[in-house]
Formats: sequence, C-alpha cells, structure tokens
Amino acid sequence: MDEAPAWAPAGLPAREYLLVLLTAAAVTFLLTGLVRMLAIRFKAVAYPRRRDVHLTPMPRMGGVAMYGGVLGGMFLASNLPALSRSFDYSNHALAVVIAGGLITVVGALDDRFELDSLTKLAGQVTSAGILVLMGLQWYVLPWVQTSDSSSVLVLSTNQGQLLTVLLTVAMVNAMNFVDGLDGLASGIGLIAASATCAFCLGLLQDQGGDVNAYPPALIAATIAGGCLGFLPYNFQPARIFMGDSGSMLIGLMLAAASTTAAGNVDPTRFGPRDALGLFSPLLVVVAVLFVPLLDLIMAVVRRTRAGKSPFHADKMHLHHRLLEIGHSQRRAVLLIYLWAGVLAFGAVSLTLFDNVVAVSWVFGLAVLTAGVISAIPRMRAR
Repeated sequence: MDEAPAWAPAGLPAREYLLVLLTAAAVTFLLTGLVRMLAIRFKAVAYPRRRDVHLTPMPRMGGVAMYGGVLGGMFLASNLPALSRSFDYSNHALAVVIAGGLITVVGALDDRFELDSLTKLAGQVTSAGILVLMGLQWYVLPWVQTSDSSSVLVLSTNQGQLLTVLLTVAMVNAMNFVDGLDGLASGIGLIAASATCAFCLGLLQDQGGDVNAYPPALIAATIAGGCLGFLPYNFQPARIFMGDSGSMLIGLMLAAASTTAAGNVDPTRFGPRDALGLFSPLLVVVAVLFVPLLDLIMAVVRRTRAGKSPFHADKMHLHHRLLEIGHSQRRAVLLIYLWAGVLAFGAVSLTLFDNVVAVSWVFGLAVLTAGVISAIPRMRAR
C-alpha cells in the first residue's frame, strides 16, 4: 500500500458497504427493545457492585441483538450484486457468523448464570478455533531490519494459527475489560470497526477490487452497524447493557476483520504502516486499557507490600480516573471516544495517505487538543 488510494474511488462497492452497515444498525436497534424485555424476564440482570458506576439493576445480554444485526447485514450482503461475491470466493464471512454465534451464546449464558472464567475461556478459544479451521489466520508480519529497509516474517501454518487464536482471545477479553461505562464499549467498537473498514476499503482499492479482499470490510461494516444500532439504548443513561455477549462479539469480529485483511496484503509490499492499520483495533483498545493496567500493576504491588489481598476490587479503570478528575460520566465517555478516534484514524491515515509529515502534524494537533480537553476540570480546580 505504497500509493494512497483515492477516497471512495470508482469501482468499489462503497454504497453496498454503507447499506449493509445501516441495515445492521437498524436490525440491532429494532431487536434491542425485545432483547431487553427477554433479559428482564429471564433475569439476565446486572446488579450494582462496589466497583460499578450504575446504581440500579440493569438488564444485559444486548449482544444478542447486536448479533441479530450482524446476521441481518450479512444476509443483505449475500443478496447484493457485488458483496455477494464475498461468500462465493471465501469462507471468511461465514466463519465469522458461526464463530460469532458461538461466542454470543457463551456470553449470553454468562450474562444470565455468571459462568466461571475457565468456561468462558474455553468458549473464546473454541470460537477462535472455528475462525482458524475455516481459513482465517495470519500469514505474514512486518519485520524491520534497518532504518531504511524492511522485510516480512512469513509465518508457518502452526505459527499463524497460534497467533490468530492468541490475538482473538486477547481482543475478546480486552473489549470485555473496556465495558465499564454506559456506551463505552459500543462507542469504542463503532470507532475501531469504522477505522478498520476504512483501512480495508483502501486495501481493496490497492488490490484492484479483488473479490478476495471483500470480506474484511464486510466484517468490519456489520459490527460497526451493530454497535451503532445498540448505542442509542446503551448511551448514558443506559436502558440495557451489552454484557459479555456483546463485548466478546465485538472483540471477535474486530480480530477477524484484521486477520482476514492480513491475508490480502501483498507480502512483497507489506510494511510497518500496513501493520499499523491491521492492528489499529487492538491499538485503540490497548491504549484505553493502558492507564488501568498500569494502575492495576501498581495497586497489586502496593497491596502486597501492605500485606493485603492483591485481588481486592477497585475503581481503577481509565473512566474511573476521568470521573475522579471532575468529568461527568457522559463527558468521560465522549473523551474516550475522542482519544479512540484520534488513535484509530491516525493509524489508518498513515496507510491511506502518502504525506506522512502532514498526517503526523494533524495527529499531533489532535493529540494535543484531546489532552487539553481532558485536563480542563483539573486546570479549573487550580
């Protein structure tokens, strides 16, 4: 991807992708109300805990509605003139439907019965295994040798499959960890999926419209639509939580979109900038998790030295820190959206545009702006 593709170039089924996204959003929105009633009836309810922000019992299992939206988007795509070829030449979209269905069921059971961690991990690994069995896996990685040259690291079949499972499980659990404020996980999922879809459209243009490059953008578009349709119910004040069924579905599909896109990058031209685009969803989630993970490590050390249990629950997530600074819950979520958008689209822009200096300047200004906005309550307090 050395040459930047024009945005929405002729020949790409951009309208079909947009229609799929909007259809997934509409189906999710229509199903969420029904799923909310079913969650209350079957007692899939999140009761407030010490570390939670919500104060009243809240129905969860919203991921079931999101998966319904994904199915709606995939069904429409299978009947569209261009995107139907995503299913004719590849099993990747079908693999995501099957693996996504399994992980949604596991998540829904956890939303209702509070499954133990090993059972959930088994479900996550099995879902990732389905992706691998149906052909989704990493094949190459950029391997930087010197400051002015680079090459690719070609993975063996076993290495690629293992990396795929590890990254998928990591992404699934990372999204699960992020889900802590009303609208946080669904908004971050929407941003990360939209950025991934933009990268995949650029990749599709770079491949000259090769139908084998259709599935990555399709997977990203459907989960972006699912997040968009769920957000009106989930944004503060929320009427339903997505639960593990939703957060794990988002993580799985973001990982699948990046993985299937990696198989369509030309190995002879695969470089660090392409890797930034492919890993942009994980980059966004890791960035959101960095502060709480650092806090967690420090807290474990501090408690251990004080002779206390290192597993005592705390409010140490990034969103809790923003609340402590003085931001409202809604403003804290919007700020994290801002940071996620800057990181995700900043990484993807490096792959879409040749002028790295201009992109770097815009990215730097965006980071500075986000930093100033984040610190406003603390500056006022002084």
